[in-house]
Amino acid sequence: MLSVKWIRENIDVVRDSLKKRRAKADLDSFLRWDEERRKCAKEGDELKYLQNKKSKEIGKLKKEGKDIGDLVNEMQELAGKIKNLERKKKEYESKVNNFLLNLPNRLHPDVPWDENEEVKRWGKIPEFDFSVKDHQRIGEDLGILDFKAGAKVTGSGFVVCKGLGARLERALINFMLDLHIEQGYEEVLPPFMTNTSSTIGTAQLPKFREELYKCEKDDYYLVPTAEVPVTNLHREEILKEKQLPICYTAYTPCFRREAGAYGKKIQGMIRVHQFNKVELVKFTTPETSYEELEKLLQDAEEVLKRLKLPYRVVKLCGEELGFAASFGYDIEVWLPSQERWLEISTCSNFESYQSRRASIRYREESTGKTRYVHTLNGSGLAVGRCVVAILENFQDREGRVHIPEVLWPYMDGVRIIGKNS
Repeated sequence: MLSVKWIRENIDVVRDSLKKRRAKADLDSFLRWDEERRKCAKEGDELKYLQNKKSKEIGKLKKEGKDIGDLVNEMQELAGKIKNLERKKKEYESKVNNFLLNLPNRLHPDVPWDENEEVKRWGKIPEFDFSVKDHQRIGEDLGILDFKAGAKVTGSGFVVCKGLGARLERALINFMLDLHIEQGYEEVLPPFMTNTSSTIGTAQLPKFREELYKCEKDDYYLVPTAEVPVTNLHREEILKEKQLPICYTAYTPCFRREAGAYGKKIQGMIRVHQFNKVELVKFTTPETSYEELEKLLQDAEEVLKRLKLPYRVVKLCGEELGFAASFGYDIEVWLPSQERWLEISTCSNFESYQSRRASIRYREESTGKTRYVHTLNGSGLAVGRCVVAILENFQDREGRVHIPEVLWPYMDGVRIIGKNS
């Protein structure tokens, strides 16, 4: 979250960020609550000082055997006023805190205003001399994707990967993890559920409560992304500056209810309620976070380069940027059946927004002071959407799918998925 002091001193920046996001927040009420909170705290401190002074005076009069009745009455009256001010202060603190938890991050000045900006493209968009199929039809014709079984076992928005389809998902996961380890990330396998504190720490709560799957009995949440458990590995810790940057990669299944309009637009494997993802997470100093974001972006891009899938990178505008992000990129892969780009990764810098919520700091070597780390994350990549891209971009006239060469060792040498594979 943003600090109260920073908001007070940069209120115009906050207003501009909200405007750029097309978002609304009652900043005037927030400023009033904060002012009342500080007023209660100031008056309370003054009364406590007076209370302490009179307490000493009572002690002195007692020793002298003098009457203290009036002072005792004053003390009781002071205690009542202090108690009332503490109650009012807590009420205003609660309002301020709830406001901060629901206020999006401030945007970096380089975030575009109205539209995403294309930064670069890589690879050649494939040309076909036959009518292309979409990934759902390809997968069903080859017997590797079963949407009916997914709906029967669970419901709409779920799929069963079978045979070489399941093998392809597993191959992609292992390939991505191996690549990211080679790039210098430490692999972790975190829990696939997180508690309320962890979910608040990365800003999934309270904003996205309706999109999360909750285990009511245990007050746990199924992870919507590995970002949540991995970022919280260092919650309420003070790291050493020399440890930074800390770079993690993690595979998890991800669970999202996709509440609202998205839930009505589910098509094939593009938007489902459960999907696999390999995530990249970094903890950095404020001075190096944007340099590290560029490296993280390149590390995620390398997956698509080695798979030889055409993609582009766009700088996200304010309206498209995530609630907790200050700046970010989308990597989009080409989708032949719809002749459009499909988002397959978002690489974001949250600056200190998450670390304040989760209390993740580091101690500077030169000064000994503690500062909040900057947190970064990106998908490297969304596995199901990689499957979608492979099926569509590498289909042939016979309805077969050619496996990218880099995956052959992970597929036990299988190079083509055909009907009789």
